[in-house]
Amino acid sequence: MKREIRRHVAAFTRIELGVVISAIAVVGVLVAMLLPGMARPKEHINWIKCIPNLKEIGMAYRFWAEDNGKRNPAEQAAANGGWGDFLTNADEGAICWTNYAILQNELGQDPRVVICPQDERAASTNFSSNFDNTHVSYFVGVSANDEFPKSIQGGDRNLGSGRLPDSDYGYSPKSGKGNDVAVPVSGPVSWSLKMHSAGYTAGAGNILLGDGSVQQVSSAIFRTIWLPNAEPTTNWPAGHLPSSPSIRLVFP
Repeated sequence: MKREIRRHVAAFTRIELGVVISAIAVVGVLVAMLLPGMARPKEHINWIKCIPNLKEIGMAYRFWAEDNGKRNPAEQAAANGGWGDFLTNADEGAICWTNYAILQNELGQDPRVVICPQDERAASTNFSSNFDNTHVSYFVGVSANDEFPKSIQGGDRNLGSGRLPDSDYGYSPKSGKGNDVAVPVSGPVSWSLKMHSAGYTAGAGNILLGDGSVQQVSSAIFRTIWLPNAEPTTNWPAGHLPSSPSIRLVFP
């Protein structure tokens, strides 16, 4: 007579069951985080494309400074090729584009470098006849340089005031008239729901630092980590000294 062999299968203990449930929950969270990125491949690719643009701008600053007394265009006098004289006045947003026109040789004469792939604005054909704010995607931190590695040298133009993201482009008007803003290092500011904020309800964007590095940041990270550690502007126009430590950002 053939004996039937029975195998005893042990049941999960409560601890083992808890571990399995926890693992399933973690996997679920990871999938939820990955799916938005997978659903928006174009936005993700364009965000990545924007990083080389800002890094190239950072290198252009460094090359230009090496030939111009270790100063950036916003710090150097017009007689020496910069635009610092204009910045002794307030409300110079209308000429934000000047900063990039000055850097044109260092940027390889390619105006596409100063346009974000996610921006509604289009690149100019050159840095002269057609070039103005409407062909620029990045603000300028006029007092930043590589002596202060954490100073904010540039970034996506869709930054705005307050903790609730603006639906448009924040400090940067569609008209191209620009904006000259004193941003308190205590904030609050946030990226608007444009450009790289797709899928991020609290806003997100890129910043270029004084050492030439580029950071992808959420509005909260920008407010709590980068802005408080930025080097405050000290050379304010006469009569326009902010009441609290601030940085001067010029928007196109």
